[in-house]
Amino acid sequence: MKYVDEFRDPQKAEALIWQIEKLCHLLETPIKIMEVCGSHTHAIFKYGIEEILPKAIELIHGPGCPVCVMPKGRLDDAIAISQNPNVIFATFGDAMRVPGSQTTLLQAKTQGADIHTVYSPLDSLKIAKANPDKEVVFFALGFETTAPATALTILEAAAENINNFSVFCNHILVIPALQALLNHPQLQLHAFIGPGHVSTVIGTDPYQLICQQYRKPIVISGFEPLDILQSIWMLLRQLVENRCEVENQYHRLVDKAGNQTAIATMNKVFEVRENFPWRGLGQIPDSGLKIRSEYAQFDAENKFTIPNLLVADHKACQCGNILKGLVKPWECKVFGTACTPETPIGTCMVSSEGACAAYYKYNRLVRTGKNKVTT
Repeated sequence: MKYVDEFRDPQKAEALIWQIEKLCHLLETPIKIMEVCGSHTHAIFKYGIEEILPKAIELIHGPGCPVCVMPKGRLDDAIAISQNPNVIFATFGDAMRVPGSQTTLLQAKTQGADIHTVYSPLDSLKIAKANPDKEVVFFALGFETTAPATALTILEAAAENINNFSVFCNHILVIPALQALLNHPQLQLHAFIGPGHVSTVIGTDPYQLICQQYRKPIVISGFEPLDILQSIWMLLRQLVENRCEVENQYHRLVDKAGNQTAIATMNKVFEVRENFPWRGLGQIPDSGLKIRSEYAQFDAENKFTIPNLLVADHKACQCGNILKGLVKPWECKVFGTACTPETPIGTCMVSSEGACAAYYKYNRLVRTGKNKVTT
């Protein structure tokens, strides 16, 4: 298939659902499948996929939204850097409204902090070139998907000797997060829909660890309705046949080895942190990236004094358990009342990839059963 409407064909979706139902009848227990990526969560709700699946299948929403897993303490650190009088702070728009312990970057901007929304790390480097008398700091977020662009920007800054530029690095790694989930005694999963965006960089090989150590099948999936339905069918087929493999549904963009150029660039600039805090998941060993000593002059944590504190989440907010897949967003007492996209308490309601944002945006259609897979 070459065109997007082919991936949204209702007749092909019905055929896949029929095959999924046949496989469900061969399995004795309800099946819990986690879609790791927040973009998958939104696609599932947008196209009503959860509503047309057999009731024996429960989709669990994972921690694949990098803004959602950002803990309050690291947000406080970012805000503290932005409030330095000689700093221009550059960030992706998703992070502007994420609540720290006291305020947000957006509120800090209204109070006088010089904060710019950018679309790539290179945009922040351009700002540094245009403002040589200012310190420009880029707020680096995201999994392996976005880390190569940050690494390339640091290499460019080094090549051009742009010393008024630095990065507040919060890049994180997907495999340690999956391990942390699978080590949680309360979370029972049968299989994973693997993240397509991350896998375009890292490939499929790193997920072998999950299959070998935890015996959980994984299918790397694209983001269109037929991609997701086919991935669920592939997972069920593995379970029926008592197989545990890493399979690649998203072969049009993902290959086994990944993007070796991107991986080499990341490895040149970054190294693994011993521990990194995740909202809801706590400290996860070897789960974050930090800037290597060779590029220490571009590390904002070396240039600025930051609070560097662990801050507890809001007591009423269930973001942590939602990110772990232990509860659904509608089970949170403040969901849709005190916590909305306009007045978010937790990160899952702020980000465009957050599970709470997906439930809030599409929940009425889901409850009435009107959301269907359409072109």
